[in-house]
Amino acid sequence: MSVLDLIDRIAWWGALAMVVVALVYTLALLVMSRRRPRRSVDGPGAGPDPGMRIVVLMPCLNEAEVIAASVQRLLDIDDPGLHVMVIDDGSDDGTGDVVEAIGDPRAEVLRRVLPNARKGKGEALNNALAVVRERFSVCDPNSVVIGVVDADGRLDPHAIAEARRAFAPAEVGAVQMGVRINNRFHSLLARMQDMEFVVFTSVFQEGRRHLGSVGMGGNAQFARLSALNALGRRPWTRSLTEDFDLGVRLNGAGWTNEYWGRAAVHQQGVTSGRRLLRQRTRWFQGNLQSVHLLGRVAREQHGLSRVDSLWQILTPSVLLAGSFLAASFLSALALTIVAAVRGVPQSWLWVLSAYLLAFGPGLIFGLLYWRVERSEGLGLLRTFVYSHLFVLYGLMPCLIGWRALARQVTGRTGWAKTARETESEEEQPAVLSALPGAAAGVPGSVPALPGAQPLPGPVDTLVPAWRTAVVKAAG
Repeated sequence: MSVLDLIDRIAWWGALAMVVVALVYTLALLVMSRRRPRRSVDGPGAGPDPGMRIVVLMPCLNEAEVIAASVQRLLDIDDPGLHVMVIDDGSDDGTGDVVEAIGDPRAEVLRRVLPNARKGKGEALNNALAVVRERFSVCDPNSVVIGVVDADGRLDPHAIAEARRAFAPAEVGAVQMGVRINNRFHSLLARMQDMEFVVFTSVFQEGRRHLGSVGMGGNAQFARLSALNALGRRPWTRSLTEDFDLGVRLNGAGWTNEYWGRAAVHQQGVTSGRRLLRQRTRWFQGNLQSVHLLGRVAREQHGLSRVDSLWQILTPSVLLAGSFLAASFLSALALTIVAAVRGVPQSWLWVLSAYLLAFGPGLIFGLLYWRVERSEGLGLLRTFVYSHLFVLYGLMPCLIGWRALARQVTGRTGWAKTARETESEEEQPAVLSALPGAAAGVPGSVPALPGAQPLPGPVDTLVPAWRTAVVKAAG
């Protein structure tokens, strides 16, 4: 056997081993996701806390295209303990003015200005949290929940009520809700992203409930104030994936992370390949930065939770190392297909086995997605096509990972925010029509929230007061 033959054989069997390990891991989580966790959160235990305050933080940087509809969607939720804080992180497109034009005292704008602004989502959240702590200093931190919703995020109308139910058990420190793509009917790329989120939440997040390793995402993330306090004065890190870091650290601090699929946030999917490249490069780079958490996980977590958390942190490195093996496997499969078409005798048992290894998980995921989307008109034939496209879509991290690694090695760690797309008129609330004459809506006085320190004065004096508080926190 020549050296090249030996290398080829090692690459082939290495690729096969990688595929099998990934398949076994996925199937294990799939099986676990079909079972209900034995936790009080699913049982008849204690009911929701009626005095719980839910403060939704919306970090924004030039989000005038989408922010009004997102804020109005929240304000339409009938919940006396709900408060919305929009963090204008140095926008120059009038984002803060759009929110102020809504004229609802439950929605406030926290303005950050340069040079303290635009230092990343984590920094913006930490500065807003300092204001929340001061505002709710007389409240029990166990009864204050901080939500994080992106500027394009539209929560289900029942999402806040579900958040109250999810936090009923005292051990729950954080809750992640489902994520859906609201423009999935208009773009194949957006459809793949929606399928990605449905599969990730319904299989991986549900499965990880049994392992105690549920991860946090950047949209529709909720955390108890007492849990955030346990992580120090600034719980969110400067990582490009500060949400993932937060979930890992909360698990290590003894809190339970929950996935709550009974409600979801609907966000705008990326329809441009270039924008998707930038977005996923940022995500992958942030996951690479999380390698510093390995020691912390090894010390603080135990059992299967520790094993799975370590696996999540190491996954980007595994994908980079396995990209060559995956390419080898796919190349061999393609050459086999070409040879079969040309009439070269083949072992059809091997061909079928290779096909099932490559596309079998995609077919299973497709069926799961079809169960969710069939009420929206998704047929089985289209699902079959989507299943194969989803496998190819899933290879994207193997390519993007090298770009992310290059950025990390060269010290390029800036926050490349995903650009939004203009929404149709029917998606925009009526408040936008008032923007040319924003003074048309004259806000009244701000009512004090029960258990919270009231801020004096009308809204027109309230906003500057909040601006001052945030600027001081940023400095």
